[in-house]
Amino acid sequence: MLLNAFEMATPVHQSPGLWRHPESRAANFDQLSYWTDLAQTLDRGGFTALFLADVLGTYDVYGGSDAVSHERGVQVPLLDPFAAVSAMAAVTRRLGFGLTASCTYEDPFLLARRFASLDHLTGGRVGWNIVTSYQDSAARNLGLERQLPHDERYDRADEYMDVMYKLFEGSFAPGSVLKDADAGVFVDPAGVRKAEHKGEYFSVDGALLTHPGPQRTPFLFQAGASARGLRFGAENAEAVFMIGSEPSVVRGYIDRLHEALEVAGRPADAVRTFAMATVVTGADDEEAQRRFESYQQYVDVEGALALFAGWTGVDLAGLDPDAPLAEVETEANQSALRSVTSGDTAREWTVRDIAAFVTLGGRGPVIVGGPESVADQLEGWQAASGVDGFNVCSGVRPADLERFAEYVSPELRRRGLLADAGEAADAGAGAADAAAGAAAEPVTLRASVTGQDWLPDSHRGSCFRTGASAGAGC
Repeated sequence: MLLNAFEMATPVHQSPGLWRHPESRAANFDQLSYWTDLAQTLDRGGFTALFLADVLGTYDVYGGSDAVSHERGVQVPLLDPFAAVSAMAAVTRRLGFGLTASCTYEDPFLLARRFASLDHLTGGRVGWNIVTSYQDSAARNLGLERQLPHDERYDRADEYMDVMYKLFEGSFAPGSVLKDADAGVFVDPAGVRKAEHKGEYFSVDGALLTHPGPQRTPFLFQAGASARGLRFGAENAEAVFMIGSEPSVVRGYIDRLHEALEVAGRPADAVRTFAMATVVTGADDEEAQRRFESYQQYVDVEGALALFAGWTGVDLAGLDPDAPLAEVETEANQSALRSVTSGDTAREWTVRDIAAFVTLGGRGPVIVGGPESVADQLEGWQAASGVDGFNVCSGVRPADLERFAEYVSPELRRRGLLADAGEAADAGAGAADAAAGAAAEPVTLRASVTGQDWLPDSHRGSCFRTGASAGAGC
């Protein structure tokens, strides 16, 4: 069972209002120690990665403004997810870092350099959550009047990935970085290749300035569940993040992903799948239930509706709370809307239902219980849905993740579902010890998930590697 911690550098990620809970330290999201302490906790707890979400605009759909989002801290203020990664890597041994970056708005040459640099500085423990973005506010912040239509964003992303593969995989041939002091040669110029890309959306001439890190291309996450998003994921992703309120909903996404993988010519096991789950736990079921009940005092319904409106583009302000919510097509985040309104076909959702559903844990299940109960529910979800693991979300941050590592991780290890702590058990001993351990036994994020450091030959990105032969993915 693979585990990622699903986080965001902001006061409110998925559970509006709970930053006010007495156990919450989410208001300290702008302090480096918040992130280094959390990273060490996750490393000890056997998490594969810290998955950091990001957006580039405010949620300004609800009521026609972003006033509620600012007032309630709904994903604003928000730090750059890249900022603390090097510090977190320095105090951990195996934890990876999945970073969200938009191929609609990020310049590909500059983003490739940032990822390649972090791949070096983390010892190959960096991943990229590829998004196309979904906010009109982000579009206006980045020079457009409104966002591009949904499918056009993915058309642009197809070309974006071609550019990134040319930079990551093609700029330096394997073995061309010599570091040969005797010969006075650092890089063999014969092994350097320019991108020379001229396409519909991008023009990039030269080779990447940064030489390849341990993974060459960062490990590739993706989260689109629309038909176009699944096609893009089937062609590019190594892990796909899915959200559904029931295992059957996620199972449906996975079945469609496998169909898309077959069309793309990749094996069904080429992509790992993760479902979101918010976990509230404690020493036993009673303690976990008491804690969960205490959360109810702090949920923020209006903040939840602002979050939902930002995700979906659907403004529910001023509507009858008991009015049914019909299926709506939107140019925003279609996956978010579909995961609620059409995911549970046996239910006619009302505005009140939406607010209650989003207030704790966003759009995924909330699992409450002691270590054995949580492990049972996660096992049940995995068996019913077919997911490889979970993006574990918090209601109260970072307390819920801390308790997961303290209570649930040992139970998962006892059942053989989570790798033994091993060298990571004492990852909190300090930066120097952690760095020494990482140097002695480097494990890239890709290797921890798939068993190999570089993109496999079945992945189309490998076709851009200098000297690559036309393999299964080419």
